Parts: sequence; C-alpha cells; structure tokens
Amino acid sequence: MADGESEYVPSAGKWPVDPQQDVPISKDRVWVDGCFDFSHHGHAGAMLQARQLGKELLVGIHSDEAIMEHKGPTVMTLQERVAAVDACRWSSLPVPYAPYVTSLPWISHYGCQYVVHGDDITSDSNGEDCYRFVKNAGRFLVVKRTPGISTTDLVGRMLLCTRTHFIKSLMATIAGQEGSGSDAERKEAGVAMLQRIKDYATDETGLSPGPEVWSWKGADAGASVEQQFENGGVFSKVVEGKGPKSGQQVVYVDGGFDLFSSGHIEFLRQVTIAAEKGEYAKNWHSDEARDQRIKEHGADYGPVYLIAGVHDDQVINYWKGVNYPIMNIFERGLCVLQCRYVHAVVFSAPFVPSKPYLSRLPYGIPSAVYHGPTSFMPLTSDPYTAPREMGIFKEIGVHAFQGVNAGEIVQRILRSRQMYEERQRVKGVKGTAEEAVRRREHLEEEAEQVQKERAG
Repeated sequence: MADGESEYVPSAGKWPVDPQQDVPISKDRVWVDGCFDFSHHGHAGAMLQARQLGKELLVGIHSDEAIMEHKGPTVMTLQERVAAVDACRWSSLPVPYAPYVTSLPWISHYGCQYVVHGDDITSDSNGEDCYRFVKNAGRFLVVKRTPGISTTDLVGRMLLCTRTHFIKSLMATIAGQEGSGSDAERKEAGVAMLQRIKDYATDETGLSPGPEVWSWKGADAGASVEQQFENGGVFSKVVEGKGPKSGQQVVYVDGGFDLFSSGHIEFLRQVTIAAEKGEYAKNWHSDEARDQRIKEHGADYGPVYLIAGVHDDQVINYWKGVNYPIMNIFERGLCVLQCRYVHAVVFSAPFVPSKPYLSRLPYGIPSAVYHGPTSFMPLTSDPYTAPREMGIFKEIGVHAFQGVNAGEIVQRILRSRQMYEERQRVKGVKGTAEEAVRRREHLEEEAEQVQKERAG
C-alpha cells in the first residue's frame, strides 16, 4: 500500500521472522530495506555502509507483489532474494515481506533506531518518497550510493548485448595501465577500484580485515581447456586479510560467478556444509575444542577456510559467447568477496586448476577442490583432471537453486521483455525495441551452436 499509515502491522506471532515480541530500540541496531533483485555488489555496498553505522544490520526485503505494484516485475523470486541477502557478510537478519513504504512500527518492532538508504530518491506508485515517515521522525541516515552499477544497468547490458564493460586485465586496470580516459583518469579509477576491493574485504563488522585477496598471473594465458595448462605463474597479494587459523581445512572452488545469485550462494553453502562433515572435523564442536580456540584466538571460528577463484572475462566469453559475462571480473569478484561463506578470493584464476597452480596456492595444496554439476558451460574435456588425479576432487550434488545461473536470469528477462522494457523506460533508459531483443536471441542461438560443436 502506498499509504504508510495504513500499512499492515503484524501482531505477536505473525511477524515474518523472530523475534515476535518488540525489541528495545537501540542505535546499535540499523535497518535497510529494498528489492535486492539479482543482488549485485551495489546492494552489498549499501549493506556494508549501513553495518558500519551499528552493531546489527536488519535487512527488509519487499515481496514480489509489493515490488510489482510500485516498481515493476522482479527477476528473482522472494526466496532467491532472501538467500542473497542472508549470504551477505554484513547482514545480521533478513526480514522478508517488509513494506515497500518503510514503516515506523516495523523498524521499531525489530529494535532499529535508524533506517539507512543511499543518496538517491525511491518513490512509491504514487510518486511519494518511500522514506517519508522515518524521515519525519528523524530516524533516517544517508549513505553514498555505490557508483557504476545498478539493476537497471545490468538489464540494459542483457538487452543491448554490449561488451564495453569487459576488463582485459584487472590488475593492469587497477594500476591505471588499461581502461578509458586520460592517464590521470585511469589512475584515479584504479585507485577507486582497489579501495572498493579493500572495503569489501572486511569482516562482519565492516571495519576490520576479513577475506584475503590475491591475483594469479599464469605463464600460459588462454581461455580454453586445451590451451590453459598452467605450468607456471605467480600469485600476488592484493589485500592483506585473515589467513587460515589453526585446524581449519582449506578448500578451493572456482567459477565465473556471473550475476552472482542463489545458485552460486547455495553451492558455496553446500561446500561449507560438506567440508564441515569431514572426518577431521568430528570433534570440532566439542566444548573442549571450542574453549581452546577461544583461548588461543580470542573468538571461535568454523572448521572451513574457503578460497574462491574467479575467472577472467575473456575466459567466460570464450565458452559462453554473446556478451557473457554480464558482470565484469571486478563486479563478480566483489559479489564473491561479500559472501559470508568465502574467506579468500583469487582474481584471474585459471580455468584449469592444474597441479602446479594448486601447489602454488598461498596456503598450500587444498584438502579438497569442490565443483557442482555444470550445464551452463558445456566443455570438451574435464578441467578438473588434476584434482581428480591428486585425490582431492569432490562434487556437490543438485540443490534447490541448481538452475539459477546467469543464463537462466537472462532468459527470465527475455521471456518478460515487455515488462522490463517498461521498467527501463520508467528509469529513463532508452528502449531497446524488439529488434535488439531479437538480436540477443539470435546471438544466444549462435553461441549454443558453437558450444554443441565444441562438445561434439
């Protein structure tokens, strides 16, 4: 409903998530809300800034029906959007079915003194400010909107099939050696990118060091499995963070992680669960073991240290064609970095995790290399031959969000293209028209044929 004063306020026992009784209001408890549709690093950036203002961050997530009424169609379901918010390291509690017009009774029930939002204006279906009630109550704080990314931008890339977002070399771009603009502009942009990576490489407080960040430069750069046998290469540390602690099992995963969503998140969660069930961890949760970890490190921690390798843009585009990846390596890396299941990120990870590469990982050969069943990138040969031969390869089975990947998200938008055209028009984006959409469909068909030829 557009009128915040007539917004539904649940009674005790009817709130979407616990607690069911009112919580004392505290300045340490902060609220943000939004759609969080195919959650990107801009959403994570908003949560990071909000988390830095308090000690707990509650995240209200609007229902599919409310978003349709006020804004237009969602790409992801409510369940998928809740999974994305829940996986963000800085989110303390996702609250589904939060009202589109931010409601004082809702934030007060969950004990939040302040609502935090970016410096852009969000309006309801009547054109009124969604935050008018909390603003009038003096309970509204403003943070800067994350530049360079939005759901509208990503939908535009899908419909227009642009490739201008691709990055040839992330480290060269950060160094100001690649990119558009003058030398001074490239250097300034590179400094800003590195700072963003450092910001996202923080712990759950958003204030202290968290995941470590590395980059890999292989001696044999190539996109295909046939080309990419990494016989040499070096790791470079990008951001100093927290390495593995005593007793933690180091595991490795890799992928494109394009349009980072519930499919990727559930895979990472399942890896964590599987690794925690290992023989070595059977006594991990005993009182004696927990007390010893707290004594040695000042706090308890989990038994798994997960490293995620992120492939370059050209690697993904080689296999998927069209203008995949929709997000470039910088954007995809930030999405992975903000995920609570990830403890270290390797930018420009090779498509083939060979024995020389795995042996050179900063923490030594991992105890396991995990992968899930992949249908999005059909391959001509197995890139995980080395981990199999080393006896460390493990698979994650089918899960609830198995089919949610970049290709599926693009197809959802194409199937509802008229609604998304209208959503783009309302946002002030020039319409792509039927011709542009047909071009996307044609390029997808061509890419599928190339994949079949390679697989054959």
